[in-house]
Amino acid sequence: MSEISKSAPSVKSAKAARVSRLALVGGVAAGSVLLLAGPAFAHVSVQPQSAPKGGFATVNFKVPNERDDASTVKLEVSLPTDHPLASVMPQPVPGWKVSITKTKLAKPIEMEGEKINEAPSKITWTADGKGIEPGQFQQFPLSVGQLPENADQLVFKALQTYDNKDVVRWIEPTKEGAPEPENPAPVLQLTAAEGDGHGAAAGDDKGGAKTTAAAAETSGGDTTARVLGVVGIVVGIIGVGFGFFAGRRRSA
Repeated sequence: MSEISKSAPSVKSAKAARVSRLALVGGVAAGSVLLLAGPAFAHVSVQPQSAPKGGFATVNFKVPNERDDASTVKLEVSLPTDHPLASVMPQPVPGWKVSITKTKLAKPIEMEGEKINEAPSKITWTADGKGIEPGQFQQFPLSVGQLPENADQLVFKALQTYDNKDVVRWIEPTKEGAPEPENPAPVLQLTAAEGDGHGAAAGDDKGGAKTTAAAAETSGGDTTARVLGVVGIVVGIIGVGFGFFAGRRRSA
């Protein structure tokens, strides 16, 4: 009888240990899912990620709020000066004021038969309300052109300012074959010109459909990442709760 009594606690302890391990595994799985899902929507980015050379394109600067206790109230995007864009037109965004800074060009460029001596160098969106609150994101549409034909990409360095005065500088270059930097600058890849060699013009239905489809695909990817993150949280909570209550029941 005494031997049975002595062995009983060890059996209970073994079961409790197994339950604790299951809870730990559940928590680790949740964390892993969150780590995988997070980077998909954590950075300021430009969408779609590519556009044909020589034409016009409508792009969106997607800005997520990465803070739990502050709102994004300003976005400053520097436009490339090595390949200046003569035409930059922002789409109105409710709750935001926009301003464009122009710079005189060292070497004039020609667009549609006219010489351009200055071009936009920076565009700034400033919130006149709450801005981008925690857990939210905002897109800032911009029509740009004429895209250069002698470049493979355009880099848009961006500054994201929060209402607590924190500034995140999305300005680091992404090098091919190297790990992604902590604060990468948004990049628009330039692809071979389509059709007549001028790319998709602004307002062109075909080009607009492609842009919309690309944006929808990217948005769908972000939605999937969020869903996976929520599932991971639920799994972790269930695992920890199960381990806690099961451990108490075994101890009792």
